[in-house]
Amino acid sequence: MLSIKVLGSGCANCHKVEALAKQAVTQLGVQANIETVTDMQAIMSYGVMSTPGIVINDKVVSTGRVPALSQITTMITTALQ
Repeated sequence: MLSIKVLGSGCANCHKVEALAKQAVTQLGVQANIETVTDMQAIMSYGVMSTPGIVINDKVVSTGRVPALSQITTMITTALQ
């Protein structure tokens, strides 16, 4: 099972990334635990200085932007390989 963490303060873009991640997981039909991390200490522990960020299986794959659904799908597909 994939572990997907959306890092952010809870801003609108963070919620958008979380929704896109859930949509990508549903489209791919994979099992994933999607967690939102709002604790700044935890966010900084990943070396992320700009949010929203996406961490898949403890690897930072995106920071500081809202990726397109197709990009998040590719990130998840890559993590599955």
